[in-house]
Amino acid sequence: MKKTITVVAAIIENEKNEILCALRSPSMTLPNMWEFPGGKVENDEDLFTALKREIDEELQCQIEATAIFNNNTHEYETFTINLISIKAKIIRGTPVPNEHSTLIWLKRENLSSLKWAPADIPAVEQLIGEN
Repeated sequence: MKKTITVVAAIIENEKNEILCALRSPSMTLPNMWEFPGGKVENDEDLFTALKREIDEELQCQIEATAIFNNNTHEYETFTINLISIKAKIIRGTPVPNEHSTLIWLKRENLSSLKWAPADIPAVEQLIGEN
C-alpha cells in the first residue's frame, strides 16, 4: 500500500490579482514542474499552522491563511498526496525562492501556460474558473 502524504499549498494573490507560482528545482521530486508553494503537514500541526511554517521556511515571508480553496487526492507512482490548497495573502516580507528555481506572479487566465505538477492541476482549473 502506498503512503499517503498530507500537503498544504498556498494560493497567494497580490494586489494586482496575480497568483504566486513556484517552479520546482531540478533536485526535487517532479523536477521543473510548477506548483503552489507549501509542504508536508507535521503530525502535531493543523493545516493553517503547517502552511504558515512552510511559507516562512520556503519563501522567507509571513502569510495570513484565510480559507481552504481546494482539496484533492492524487496518486503518483510511489505515493499518494492529499493536497489541500489554502487561500492566503502576504502580511510581511517579499517571497524569496529558497527551495524553488524561480517564483513568478501570473494572472489566472495565464496559469494554464505552465506545466503544473499533476496534484496542483485541480486547484489551477478552479482558479481559472473563478474569472
